[in-house]
Amino acid sequence: MADGLKATVTKQILEPIAPYIELARLHINERCNGLEAWQIIFYTFGITMILVWLHGQLFKQVSLKVRVKKKFFRFVRSLPIVKEKIAAEINKISKDCEDQMHKDVPGYVKQIPKVGLAEKELFDEIDTYRSLATVDWQNGRVSGAIYSGDASLARIMTKVLGIFAFSNPLHPDIFPDVRKMEAELIRMCCTMFHGNEASCGTTTSGGTESIMLACKAYRDMARDRGIEYPEMVVPKSAHAAFDKAAEYFGIKLVHVDLCPKTMQVNMKAMKRAITSNTCMLVGSAPQFPHGIIDPIQDIAKLGKSYNIPVHVDACLGGFLIAFMKKAGFELQPFDFAVDGVCSISCDTHKYGFSPKGTSVILYSEKKYRDWQFFVAPDWLGGIYATATFAGSRSGQVIAATWATLMYIGEEGYVTQTKKIITTTRYMIEKLRLINGIYVIGEPEVSVIGVASLDFNIYRLYDALTAKGWHLNALQFPSSFHLCVTKLHTHSGVADSFVADVEECTAEIMKTPNAKCGGMGAIYGMAQSIPDRSMVSEIAQGYLNAVYSTGDSSIPNGKKMH
Repeated sequence: MADGLKATVTKQILEPIAPYIELARLHINERCNGLEAWQIIFYTFGITMILVWLHGQLFKQVSLKVRVKKKFFRFVRSLPIVKEKIAAEINKISKDCEDQMHKDVPGYVKQIPKVGLAEKELFDEIDTYRSLATVDWQNGRVSGAIYSGDASLARIMTKVLGIFAFSNPLHPDIFPDVRKMEAELIRMCCTMFHGNEASCGTTTSGGTESIMLACKAYRDMARDRGIEYPEMVVPKSAHAAFDKAAEYFGIKLVHVDLCPKTMQVNMKAMKRAITSNTCMLVGSAPQFPHGIIDPIQDIAKLGKSYNIPVHVDACLGGFLIAFMKKAGFELQPFDFAVDGVCSISCDTHKYGFSPKGTSVILYSEKKYRDWQFFVAPDWLGGIYATATFAGSRSGQVIAATWATLMYIGEEGYVTQTKKIITTTRYMIEKLRLINGIYVIGEPEVSVIGVASLDFNIYRLYDALTAKGWHLNALQFPSSFHLCVTKLHTHSGVADSFVADVEECTAEIMKTPNAKCGGMGAIYGMAQSIPDRSMVSEIAQGYLNAVYSTGDSSIPNGKKMH
């Protein structure tokens, strides 16, 4: 009966197109009439090669449109007059970056001291180096960066770091204590995100590694399924670590537009972006630029329907959204409680308040984590297997992170979450009353994006910087954000920020069309440059400046002071 049904269906499909097939056959035979066998083989091979080449051009990791654009700008920049002018400008910017880095730095040590410093002498040097850091982050005028600043917690961290100074999780037989701590740390985080017994994960060095490991896992899983050119579908607001993973791992990155009003990912556009090569879908909870949470349930539903893994990037606010409901704030489900969510990245070194350089990547099942692992079974040095990018890792930060979670406890996190979310929403309410600016979207967690339709928003950014605020400049659209931390919950900090924004905005609104200098000029220029490779070169100049030791040196590691 099944064979009969199959034959019927096949007949219904083939009958309407049979005449066209016959016509094509006759046309091909006519074209081949008079050709020798070797010619038919030669033409067939040639056409196949052309089709293979076209397929390679059309389905590369970087789209054809982007490649054509790059080649065009590369040609323009190769013209002598253009090349010289651009090189001179980039060199000037790079030199300015270096000069800024070397400002107030008396000199650099450029070789290991012949004789080591005594302990007192060493700490005198450290005090001198510490004097270079002039930003007083304890006053709460820094966006993000320092998420706790609690002195008692710092003392505990310092003690734990000292105890585990030489530990290395690469050797669990030598350091079973750190192994146990890491396993418990992962289990605590899985439980926090409603994972069941099958959930699992690893610690990492930060959010970028957590995200990249998930991308690597899903790429390898896709290749095992026979997908030669994996693609990941990612909102334009997602963290740049996904761009980094795409470049490192040869994954095609498909960016999806946002809804202009909500700044959430456009679900219709995300669905249209899915192809047979899609290896993962991504949503943020919340995203970094504007603090908006993507519709995770809708993304998970889409992933389930197409059998595509869904990753939730909760690196920034993971240790807030996990406790918001218990702190009295309603939030749509976003974690492993949502069917279809396969992995979550979460930074413990942000609102988890642990030492810098710690994060977790979590999976709903071990079958996903297995693809993250690297194993070299035939190495002469033995079977080499690592869970993350690093071989040797610091047991210090794992132990200190475990200690931080144990010390603060769930009640402590709930309390801090309530303070931070309450402060954020208070500031949003006040900022929305200020004429000339607007808050981007409906931020639910701890990030407040600010923009303007009346003036260049970077003028406000520069004015607030002059008042001692250290904010994050954003682009596309022009804006900036404040990432609210525990420090902003201290008395008077939130009101001080709102008052400064109100005062500066009122002054700017007197001449809303005035030109912008400082950060406004830099970001305005960067956003207006169509050749994005030039922006990349400028950024590379900045990175080079970070590692520059200038021309001056301090022989043999002698004192700076």
